[in-house]
Amino acid sequence: MVHPAIRFRGAVALVGRFPVLAGVDLDVAQGEIVLLQGPNGAGKSSLLRACAGLLPVVHGCAEVLGADLVADPRSVRRRVGLLGHSSALYDDLSVRENVRFAVRASGGSRDGVDDALATLGLTGRLAGTPVGGLSAGQRRRVALAVLVARNAELWLLDEPHAGLDAEHRDLLDRLVRSAVGKGATVVLASHERDRAHALAGRVVEVSGGVVNAVTPAPGGLARGERGRANVA
Repeated sequence: MVHPAIRFRGAVALVGRFPVLAGVDLDVAQGEIVLLQGPNGAGKSSLLRACAGLLPVVHGCAEVLGADLVADPRSVRRRVGLLGHSSALYDDLSVRENVRFAVRASGGSRDGVDDALATLGLTGRLAGTPVGGLSAGQRRRVALAVLVARNAELWLLDEPHAGLDAEHRDLLDRLVRSAVGKGATVVLASHERDRAHALAGRVVEVSGGVVNAVTPAPGGLARGERGRANVA
């Protein structure tokens, strides 16, 4: 039996006493790209953090990659990559050191670190530069290199195009398609609707901490077509 990548039923998560997820029902199949849409404060970021095991689900069902996150939120963390608003990088470590450290901390192989750095244009002197001395766009690329090098089974992307120039936005789109072609699942929240609709197969509308609607993405590719995309 193939488990869905994500299965939430009546999932509730709190920040303090406030329910940031107020009974979410959501299914995401393995190999899908799903776009979360909704106004600011709708619960999109909270849903991504819950899928990453960083926001505990206190009621209902929350399963990610077959793991029960209600019983053990940490059980899935090494298999999931979250690109959030914060880069979660260490300013005093170099670009290469940050990527190597993140891969080692997740229990992954460091064999793909150099390839990930090269893909994101983080080679030469830049690879040895402390992250604290980078621009916002460069920091974003380092965070993406971490995601690529970790080879995560589930990519959770919160406004992933933010801070990137047009060239690297295009590269990000190709990386997403390539990851799905290799078997990964992607859930993203983005205000870049044209780009996100072209990537996703389905759109999940979120507001008030619940899922209100699930529809096909306008202009989105079929799952098999996404799987044939490559990074050029």
